Amino acid sequence: MTQDTVLDATEFTRIVEENQRPVYNLCYRMLGDAGDAEDAAQEAFWKAYRNFHSYDPTRSLLTWLLSIAAHHCIDELRKRRMKTISIDLFADEVLPDRSDLPEKVVNTRLENDQIRILLDKLQPDDRAAIVMRYWHEFTDEEIGMSLNLSVSAVKSRLFRARKLLATAMQKQQMNGAGELRRQHEPQSV
Repeated sequence: MTQDTVLDATEFTRIVEENQRPVYNLCYRMLGDAGDAEDAAQEAFWKAYRNFHSYDPTRSLLTWLLSIAAHHCIDELRKRRMKTISIDLFADEVLPDRSDLPEKVVNTRLENDQIRILLDKLQPDDRAAIVMRYWHEFTDEEIGMSLNLSVSAVKSRLFRARKLLATAMQKQQMNGAGELRRQHEPQSV
């Protein structure tokens, strides 16, 4: 398909069907709410449809779509900066095997909740870079193209975000260990 080609409904439907899961997942990880993620994914596909004439076929279509979705989510996060983001399970989480032990299912959900809380502490641009790197395995160059950043800016952003995440995780673990100790201390009468 060339840039001059008009995108027909059948071709666009195929594009949406092939890419809706990764676009939705990116939106969900950035926004933290299933309904907001659905709205953002629809908006991203609508923007892609309206601007398909600007798509560069030498670029990955998925990278282009995720770039549109990431920018839309960043805008949404900036609009609601003061609002609290709800914490839900990850939408693409694999449903537990019925043979899984309940403890394993609970631990997986707790880990997902902790990751969501940690991601929520990042600025929207940093969150987008982390999600693109670790959930979509984008290269520094692809992240830079998606977020309109230089490769060195991407590396700096990823370094800063990883450092913030590590510090927050360390605090979270220390708080959890302290709470566990308090729960097991003998009660004074």
